[in-house]
Amino acid sequence: QYVSQERVTGYVVVHIGGSDRVAHSGVEMTVKGEAKLELSAKSIGLFEAFYSSIKPIILIDKKISISGPGEVTGPSCKYPFEFSLTPPDKAHDLIDTYHGVYVSIKYNVTAKMNRGILSSSPHVKTEIYVESPPEPRRETKSIPFSINPEKIRNVSQRTKMKIPKFLFEGKLDSSTCNINEPFTGEFIVRYSDLKIRSIEMQLVRVERGNYSEGVAREATEVQNLQIADGDVPPNIPIPLHMIFPRVFSCRSLTMQQFQIDFEINLIISFEDNHVVTENFPLKIYRAQPKASTRCVR
Repeated sequence: QYVSQERVTGYVVVHIGGSDRVAHSGVEMTVKGEAKLELSAKSIGLFEAFYSSIKPIILIDKKISISGPGEVTGPSCKYPFEFSLTPPDKAHDLIDTYHGVYVSIKYNVTAKMNRGILSSSPHVKTEIYVESPPEPRRETKSIPFSINPEKIRNVSQRTKMKIPKFLFEGKLDSSTCNINEPFTGEFIVRYSDLKIRSIEMQLVRVERGNYSEGVAREATEVQNLQIADGDVPPNIPIPLHMIFPRVFSCRSLTMQQFQIDFEINLIISFEDNHVVTENFPLKIYRAQPKASTRCVR
């Protein structure tokens, strides 16, 4: 795992099988990072329609010569390498590695031993994980919330009249979140006419792609945590605690072609199979570590 502008060092190890020596015309390495649209079985639909119109954004693209022409002797040979994770535009830093459903940001390193036209050129490819540099800590503010039948949307007024009475309250410690620290808060059941089956907290990624006719938006689940099982006694604070998963989450990001945001859903399921969901948009960033304090006696 590396940070933008950091130097990467290591070895390319070539193992020989069935021959005492192998001639080659050089060993080279390619470093490529790009943000691009992904197509998979999950991304069929609007994103697929304009896939060809959105070109990948090249974040870094380097070609490094590790060794000139020569021979590999013995069972193995090590070639040291070194390069810097410096983007072409030095005024900007590299962004977080991110594996999404529709958008991905990946940095791949490929080592290749060239053996000419008549022989196959062995190569190996691996992904390295990059983090954006930390920034100063932002101000946090507690966000209280209240969930009751009067606030329910997407139902008719007639249906709303039939909804049983309930009141859920709580707070989010902040909607501006440091990705290196857990998301926290609390949830309290004040009362509910219906028995509760479960309460869950869901982290959702919202990926957007800009194309000529507008913006395509897709929201998909990153992870889901059950915070209560069964009918919950009233007036007992239930802690909310979720760690942002590495690689599958990143700081909130806006680029020319893509936008990546995150949201939290609180999902209350009742025993009659009705579900109430409250949504909270998040702003995620990477903060500088807190200054450590030492007590000297």
